[in-house]
Amino acid sequence: MKKKIFTCGLVFICVLLLGLTTAFGDDAAKPGSVDAIKQALGLSVYLQGGYTGNLRGADTNDWRVFDHSGNSFTLDLAELQFLKAPSLGHVGFKLKLAAGETAKFIHSNGLGASDTDLPFDLTEAYIDYVAPIGSGLTLQFGKFVTFTGEEVIEASGDYNYSRSFLFNYAIPFTHTGFMAGYSFSKALSANAYILNGWDDEVDNNVGKTYGLSTTVTPSSSSSLVFNFLYGPEEKNDNHDNRFLFDWVGSVCPAKNLTLVANTDYGWEKGSPTNPNSLNEDAKWYGAAVYANYVFTDKWSGTIRAEEFKDPQGFRTGFVQNLKEVTLTVQCTLAKNLLLRPEYRHDWSNAATFANNTRKQQDTLALGVMYTW
Repeated sequence: MKKKIFTCGLVFICVLLLGLTTAFGDDAAKPGSVDAIKQALGLSVYLQGGYTGNLRGADTNDWRVFDHSGNSFTLDLAELQFLKAPSLGHVGFKLKLAAGETAKFIHSNGLGASDTDLPFDLTEAYIDYVAPIGSGLTLQFGKFVTFTGEEVIEASGDYNYSRSFLFNYAIPFTHTGFMAGYSFSKALSANAYILNGWDDEVDNNVGKTYGLSTTVTPSSSSSLVFNFLYGPEEKNDNHDNRFLFDWVGSVCPAKNLTLVANTDYGWEKGSPTNPNSLNEDAKWYGAAVYANYVFTDKWSGTIRAEEFKDPQGFRTGFVQNLKEVTLTVQCTLAKNLLLRPEYRHDWSNAATFANNTRKQQDTLALGVMYTW
């Protein structure tokens, strides 16, 4: 019943938006135009799809999450977002509804169909309040995407079409809880979090996860972000805590060139989900580097290289070191319309590809992203 209500509600919103577009057209100057309605609602629409060809002809791209389907066209993501940014002393909100292949993998535990293939998700729903204290103390409550990692759920916010192993296995996707943030200066800001945990809309134990994110901006061309998470994550287990350190640094050493590095280190006390030992702490760690160059207003390119180590098989289920190199080209076909051809080579020190018969795979992809 809940699935039907959610699906019907999403369909109703899509039909309503289509009707508004037909009725008002694209004239932003007229009162009641689509742009005026969008601004009043804080509305945006995001669409993403693509094709990822596996060069060995397999129908599955191993160790890939959002782009796991090989040799198939996919509707990756269709999002509706309603956003009101709060000013000092006022309240704002964000509501993001998602559908598509990506939505299958980002469900939070306790929020409906977390263990099914239902392609719908309530990705974000939170309230913001900026208290008039100093420069403004931001208070946030609800469900929101993780503050860790370099990459995000929507490919348009990333340099590459496919996601890194770090995004897939080292960090969570979303959180539910409370955040307090403050900007001490243009160069320093910090957010503190009290959360249900990793991808838990309803907590699976009575313990809470605590987070801290600090952003240092030494100059207009560089930034450093330090993220921490600590708390129990296993079901009905309040003692075996999980720790994550996540660091993202970016710099623009020359015109049109951006360099980014992301490192992650995590561990968890021995728990029933550790496949090797209940007494051995599980660890996972890795790093990814990006080099992005903007050639023209329409063309840019990015090279990503990374390694992710899972020495106890805690995050992937196999004891292995995963590596990959990805080359992505971006073409801006029209306003807010992006086209991304991509080549990627993955390999492991263990035979964990092609039903555990190979140590590597190659893919060619073409992603299309549009924001309205």
